[in-house]
Amino acid sequence: MARTARKASSVQRAPATAVLLFILPAFALFAVVLLYPMVSALGYSLFEWRGGTNLAGFNWFDNFVVLFTEQPFVEQMPRAFLHNLAIFAGTLVLQNSIGLFLAVQLHRLGRMRRVFQVLYTTPYLVSPLVVGYLWTLLLSPTFGPVNAGLQAAGLDSLALSWLGDPTTALPVLILVSVWQWIGFPVLLYGAALGGIPPELDDAASVDGATGWSRFRRITLPLLTPVIGTVSILTFIGAMETFTLPYAFGGATGSPAGATDVLSLLFFRVSFQSGASNALGVSSALATLLFLFILGGALLGRRLLRAQEERLS
Repeated sequence: MARTARKASSVQRAPATAVLLFILPAFALFAVVLLYPMVSALGYSLFEWRGGTNLAGFNWFDNFVVLFTEQPFVEQMPRAFLHNLAIFAGTLVLQNSIGLFLAVQLHRLGRMRRVFQVLYTTPYLVSPLVVGYLWTLLLSPTFGPVNAGLQAAGLDSLALSWLGDPTTALPVLILVSVWQWIGFPVLLYGAALGGIPPELDDAASVDGATGWSRFRRITLPLLTPVIGTVSILTFIGAMETFTLPYAFGGATGSPAGATDVLSLLFFRVSFQSGASNALGVSSALATLLFLFILGGALLGRRLLRAQEERLS
């Protein structure tokens, strides 16, 4: 009897052990790649440093005070933060609207659906740095094919220095970002549309509802969870964007800081400023950025859950 009980107990413990064995590699990777750097940055931000390794002493929140009271942070940090918000707003509106439109159109196709899905998702698989340099060549005012095509069509007034003008550099960055990442919402919306029972749309059609009315009252509410997920991921990506602005404007966010973002400011403070306490100040900036992204994501998740409860 006792041996049988021990065998039963070992059988019950085996699944839990197997689960831990499967989780452990992923958790170890998460701890090394993400958790440890985040905790380290928070710790570094609370100390004053003299160089990269010489610890001067504990200074509480003085590094955070520097970000809000001293130059160049008083000028550059609000500007970079507003650019991050502009990138988020632009990509949110364009990716959600265009991505949803494309997903709906592809959902109605037959065999060609997969072909177009591959075409739309191909830029998403390319490195943002490669995409940035590619569009830098395409938009070149001297030999770029975009301006050459505009001039050939007699639209010389539209052949601009797209990345050299502060008024057009940021909108171009937003459009290129949307072009690259549009495949992601297309795939998510396409999967969500495939999970909606067609009987709902058929029943509404029998009742005399128009196509727009069926989409607005049936399809769109059922897509709310996916729309919220895309919005939250877009927020995270826009706030931590670095590669594409770096490819377009370098570490300074040229021209004239028009493409400057918080990640570029962090890069300049960390590796180009030459300040003795660069490690502490840059860690404080990284901590602020992380806390803002975390707070925004949690707030977005809470609003999404409230919307889902209201619709249910």
